[in-house]
Amino acid sequence: MAAAVVLMSALAAAQDAPAPEQKSNDGGGFLAAVSRWFKDQGASVNSSFESARKKVEGMSRDAGDAAKSTVEGAKDAAGAVARIPAARAISGHEKCPPAPNGAPDCVAAASTMCKAKGFDSGKSLDMTTAEVCPPKVYMSGRSTGPECSTETFVSRAFCQ
Repeated sequence: MAAAVVLMSALAAAQDAPAPEQKSNDGGGFLAAVSRWFKDQGASVNSSFESARKKVEGMSRDAGDAAKSTVEGAKDAAGAVARIPAARAISGHEKCPPAPNGAPDCVAAASTMCKAKGFDSGKSLDMTTAEVCPPKVYMSGRSTGPECSTETFVSRAFCQ
């Protein structure tokens, strides 16, 4: 298809070109014009390939940078996991004592629960709150009363 277009263009240019016995002002006539056209097209194609090559090199460089950062992130994560080999979540039931401000101190309860299992420290993962009443409240048919209190328990902790 492209060859047919080139041939048609060449024929059209040949009709407009001066006869061989006439001298042309463009320095070579029909063959020079076709030669210049091919050079121009070649230069255009070369610049397109050069632009595409630069874009591919840029994407390649960006992909390499992304791969390096991913590998470094994986190494950091592996290091963090290696530092906590004995860490794990445990279940239990440890009452949170009241803190000086009156709120439940579940940090202390989690630490106590973890120490009982042989760990150095811990943090609470899950807590349970319950209203605790003396038996006489329930025996009287009530479900709550002024004698009842709210207690908070650590039911799961992350121990190290």
